[in-house]
Amino acid sequence: MKIGIVIPAHNEALTIAKCLASVRIAIEQLPSVIDVYTLVVLDSCSDDTQSLVEAAGTDYLCCDYRCVGQVRDMGLRHAIANGATWLACTDADSAVPMDWLVQQVGHIRHQPTDMICGVVDIDSWAHLTAQTQKEYIAHYQDRMGHRHIHGANLSFSSEAYLAVGGFAPMPCHEDVDLVERFAAQSYAITWSNRVRVLTSSRLQARATEGFAAFLTNLEQNSRH
Repeated sequence: MKIGIVIPAHNEALTIAKCLASVRIAIEQLPSVIDVYTLVVLDSCSDDTQSLVEAAGTDYLCCDYRCVGQVRDMGLRHAIANGATWLACTDADSAVPMDWLVQQVGHIRHQPTDMICGVVDIDSWAHLTAQTQKEYIAHYQDRMGHRHIHGANLSFSSEAYLAVGGFAPMPCHEDVDLVERFAAQSYAITWSNRVRVLTSSRLQARATEGFAAFLTNLEQNSRH
């Protein structure tokens, strides 16, 4: 088994080092027989993201798509070409817990699956209103069998990924689209809250309709 971890990044100099450090710790928890390949795909970066990735000793590709669906697909196909049989996606503004990969491997071995949809924890509520936090927690299903989809915490088999055609070239909701195609072709999907990622609560969205935009909408509504 070889795991490929792919992380898209667009001007993430403030967060990429923490992200990669967390990934490195998660890799260290795996048995040595499992090989892991980590790749950052730098999309139209004009800050210090690349130099920080280089300093971390992580492989990277550069592109100018400004489209997260294309960026993810480019990276995942490169990981597959490097022998990855299981693919794990997270984001450059996120940090994975030390058991992130161990939990994925556990699901694969104990109840064979083609895809795992994990959950996210918010890194900080400090700059958000109490009402936003309350509404988010009321909405969010932190349990096994949830139905949340996060590109920051999505993993799947390479074989199934190629069979459904990979991530579509979409600027947002590329994760939802991929999960829907896995479901439409009857691939086994595990909705797990044991596979977790800590994600940014920033309101400056990289994707116009992504997670930051969702939080921004909650925050705006809570102030009215």
